[in-house]
Amino acid sequence: MKKLITVLLLLCTIVTAKAQHHFEKVDQWLADNTEKMGGRTVLMVYKDGKIIYTGSKDEMTIKQRFATKMIARKMSKTPNLDAFTTTTKIPVASCSKWFSAALVITFVDEGKLKLTDTVGKYLSVLSKSGKGAITISQCLSHLTGIQAPPIKEALQDMKDIHSMDQSIQNIADMPIEGKPGTLFRYSNVGLQMAAAVIEKISGKSFETLFAERIAGPCGMVNTDFGKGPVAFPAGGAWSTPTDYLNFLVMILNKGTVNGKRALSEKSVNEMQVDRITKDVKIAYAPEEAGNAGYGFGEWVLKASGPQNPTPAVSSPGLFGSFPWVNNDKHYAAFLMCFYIKNDGRHERYYALKQLVDEAL
Repeated sequence: MKKLITVLLLLCTIVTAKAQHHFEKVDQWLADNTEKMGGRTVLMVYKDGKIIYTGSKDEMTIKQRFATKMIARKMSKTPNLDAFTTTTKIPVASCSKWFSAALVITFVDEGKLKLTDTVGKYLSVLSKSGKGAITISQCLSHLTGIQAPPIKEALQDMKDIHSMDQSIQNIADMPIEGKPGTLFRYSNVGLQMAAAVIEKISGKSFETLFAERIAGPCGMVNTDFGKGPVAFPAGGAWSTPTDYLNFLVMILNKGTVNGKRALSEKSVNEMQVDRITKDVKIAYAPEEAGNAGYGFGEWVLKASGPQNPTPAVSSPGLFGSFPWVNNDKHYAAFLMCFYIKNDGRHERYYALKQLVDEAL
């Protein structure tokens, strides 16, 4: 009788495991797409208090290895040609925006800042250039009305910036193309202004604030914004799959992670409200955004038929990494990769998300 019970329990365990983890199609997706995404990928999925899937592929071609070496030299870094792991640390580009928006929101939670506060209240140089009425909310949602340069040009310009004050003066000199709150242009300027504001309020550097308020509570031991002369909140973070997933777990759990509260539940919900309303004109949004809306530092992926059956929030980066949180199915996932050419990226993002949705 004991043997029979043991066998039945074992069978139940196997059936339950298979019922919960149908990731064969996800494995195949990685096999089919990794070469197109720089040759190295790592995907981690978290649900119900644990990591339920980790998959990786290493299929770098000779051409990709050469390109990786060249990019590393331009960044003055030693090229890393090893297979990606869950602790590999690389630049995550615009995936940084989610971190930075969350950091700014911690000041809102503490009552030290209001979303309706204007940047001119803290940064007089912006008032002098006619930009002082831009609000913190508009900074976090790309609704500043400033005609910022294209992302790649902005990245190049940042190399000549040596202080936060200089970066704000650079923004002050940019043209205005629309009334704040009425025009969406995906750029770096809003988060740079918000970062300067919290530095003024706290008297601390952006990097220190991030380490204390986001990285520390979330257990992100290998994530930072570098140690350069000025932080780049919109795209300067380096992180690992494990660290980024810790951050996503905090978002998934409405502000708590590892028994600690990093953000209030109200603020996490506020971050996920789509600010691209019918009255907002879209001046520029990256192609891979599709029909997504935008909250604070994150895209709001809308339900739109078979390619995107359930809504989620995300903040993809220029180098291809794709983090997302699915509130309906209550899971978080992070895909790490590194490549520049974004042909077909939008379709790949949603195909992967759909496969993970189905697996759960």
